[in-house]
Amino acid sequence: MAELQLQKTAYAYRNKYQTVQALKGVDYQFESGRFYALVGRSGSGKTTLLSLLAGLDFPTEGKVLFNGKPTAELDCDEYRRDDVAVIYQSYNLFPLLTVLENVTYPLELKKTPLTEAKAIAKEKLLSVGLDEGHLKRFPAMLSGGEQQRVAIARALAGGAKIILADEPTGNLDEENGAVVVSILQRLAHEDGYCVIVVTHDMGIADKADEVIRLSDGRIVSSESAADVG
Repeated sequence: MAELQLQKTAYAYRNKYQTVQALKGVDYQFESGRFYALVGRSGSGKTTLLSLLAGLDFPTEGKVLFNGKPTAELDCDEYRRDDVAVIYQSYNLFPLLTVLENVTYPLELKKTPLTEAKAIAKEKLLSVGLDEGHLKRFPAMLSGGEQQRVAIARALAGGAKIILADEPTGNLDEENGAVVVSILQRLAHEDGYCVIVVTHDMGIADKADEVIRLSDGRIVSSESAADVG
């Protein structure tokens, strides 16, 4: 089980002219086996919240808890390597590495023996619908949908049970976007991952178990997709 909890979580930063309150006292609990969609207009706090959940930044007030412990008290490198994985709109694959090398990379960071790392990578790639024919290709040789599936496989290979995705279908056509959403749904519902997606696409939100709406740094509503529809 992996659990993330927000307790009066706030985040402020200073720009050239003023202090900006990006998040304002947010409370929420994310659980394993659930697929969450974070929605809201640009500037509502979605990306800031995702960064805090990923351990890329820390609250200026309140807490983000991972399995009951504040992320600010964790080993940040270990948390980001072992417990959470982030999937980006732009895929963030290494262009000079093959598909297989991209997916084995997080395992190499953990000093996993190469033979074992390759076996795990192949298994994760197969689980997202990419076969042996893709292994030696470079990212530029793949479609956008295939690149995003490589990114998901890499996230899975690292062993994290919390998947954070920032506009994962933003660069994809409708068909490839639907494939990616289907994979994320399966990870939550069949494999027990906690999946949290920032999106402007209400088609994704319709597939989520919970739709969390943010506005001006606050959660203004949280409801099931059935209620949204």
